[in-house]
Amino acid sequence: MAVFLDFEKPIEELQIQIDQARELAEKSEVDVQQVLAELEEKIARKRAEIYGNLTPWQRVQVSRHPERPYTLYYIKALTGENFVELHGDRNVKDDKAMVGGLGTIDGKPVMFIGQQKGVNTKMRQYRNFGMANPEGYRKALRLMKLAEKFNIPVVSLIDTPGAYPGLEAEERGQGEAIARNLFEMVNLRVPMICVIIGEGASGGALGIGMGDKVYMLENSWYSVISPENCSTILWRTWDFKEVAADALKLTAQNMLDNKLIDGIIPEPPGGAHTDPEGTVRNLKAQLLKDIAKLKKVSADRRITARIKKYSSMGVYG
Repeated sequence: MAVFLDFEKPIEELQIQIDQARELAEKSEVDVQQVLAELEEKIARKRAEIYGNLTPWQRVQVSRHPERPYTLYYIKALTGENFVELHGDRNVKDDKAMVGGLGTIDGKPVMFIGQQKGVNTKMRQYRNFGMANPEGYRKALRLMKLAEKFNIPVVSLIDTPGAYPGLEAEERGQGEAIARNLFEMVNLRVPMICVIIGEGASGGALGIGMGDKVYMLENSWYSVISPENCSTILWRTWDFKEVAADALKLTAQNMLDNKLIDGIIPEPPGGAHTDPEGTVRNLKAQLLKDIAKLKKVSADRRITARIKKYSSMGVYG
């Protein structure tokens, strides 16, 4: 059964009517096709109305929808059967929150990296809810350098509530691992495209998020802190999370207006979870377009442009 968010109640009510009409048709010979068509049209209109006016906090809710596609879904949908996952940082262990490997998109080789949250409670625990340890960022760096060695573009798919804040992560150098990745990504000699597909929180997102092009899916968010944690720090309670979400300017449109990302990849009406295939088509088209363009630019020019891009952020005349 589909999961509806609190602001989707009107859509849920219409969906219940559709389910009841179908149940009636199964139990009797009543023709409900006309009724179903009208209800489906009403749902489409209501969904377009609701999703055309989402608040920042509502977009945060959509980014966390339990049915929203995660990194491995996108990788497998983009590559088909042509994906080989690579494991381990060659130092500590294989971080299950960070995934990556070699694949092809329409025959073109790509190195994928990204956070994986898990599709159910057991898998979320296994994946540490998408919060990577230092070895996860070191694995990601190993894959980036491997891609550089064989002149393969890198695509990172970002979806994390943040890097893991546990004691053991700090003991193994969480800050150093992320800082090292920032330095190496700026100087990477192959094209790198980053896409925030869900949550993009703090250094956990930035640790695999500095590329030639950075995009956000329409209903994702990108910020130094989550609205709940921001509310907790400022007001000592989660009750002001909606106010915090608005103040943080964390939506894709906010990020584009502030020139912190290069573009927004549209989602189908109702969010990526309502039409994952449509979202993949939009993502694939953008990736292929950018990979083709970036490959025509020399490595030195790409690096210079990358440094200029990030150096100019936050600078006001």
